[in-house]
Amino acid sequence: MLRSILTAAALAGSAALPLSAMAQQSPPVVVSPGNTLLTVSAEGEVMREPDIAVFSAGVVTTGKTAREALSANSTAMTRVIAALKRSGIADRDIQTSNLSVTPVYANRPRQPGDSLEQQVPPIIGYRANNSVSVRHRNLDEYGRVIDTLIEAGANNVNGPDFQLDDPDTALDEARVRAVRKARERAELYARAAGLRVSRILSISESGFNYGPPPVMYARMASDEAMPAPPPAPMQPGEMRMTTNVTIQYELAP
Repeated sequence: MLRSILTAAALAGSAALPLSAMAQQSPPVVVSPGNTLLTVSAEGEVMREPDIAVFSAGVVTTGKTAREALSANSTAMTRVIAALKRSGIADRDIQTSNLSVTPVYANRPRQPGDSLEQQVPPIIGYRANNSVSVRHRNLDEYGRVIDTLIEAGANNVNGPDFQLDDPDTALDEARVRAVRKARERAELYARAAGLRVSRILSISESGFNYGPPPVMYARMASDEAMPAPPPAPMQPGEMRMTTNVTIQYELAP
């Protein structure tokens, strides 16, 4: 009776797996006569200090014509990229992420009796937006770099998103911990049922996660007359790296 309960619970747990995980599984496993199938899921976790801050830096400019807005933007963005390089950011860590020119419409409320053409507000200018994605590898200098960019003309800065340069090493450690935890649980169930773990039938990974979520930071250089505030303090903290595994075991008397 106990073996039947374990088998039913294992099948129910397997049915709850995401479709993506089910699609990666092998054909149904075959359990030896008299043995029991046990499915165990476990999470492995490691903590790491991030070593990269990813942020975006850009310039938003306006002009009466699209050419005027784009020309002013290109001049300012050239200064911003030069400031990034002077701050020690390598070319490989600077990548254009957005370049757009859009019209600016007059804020004219609709009036009763307006024709279809009159309902469309007139274009009074154009806005150019250019930004780059930056990987910053010296976290101690992050605040100083942001201030340098603002002084160079950047007026659209967002970030950082803390990351690891080599996440695979940390995730591999989390995988080992997940498998070890799954084995310990399988041994626990086997002992409680008066059985023993005979062999592993299948192993599948159902995904991994990074944490905590990105810290968002933005400064707009909208008023040059105001004194610049001190560099914003950055606290990278630790990242929680997790991975989940599902393992099928065969239990024998």
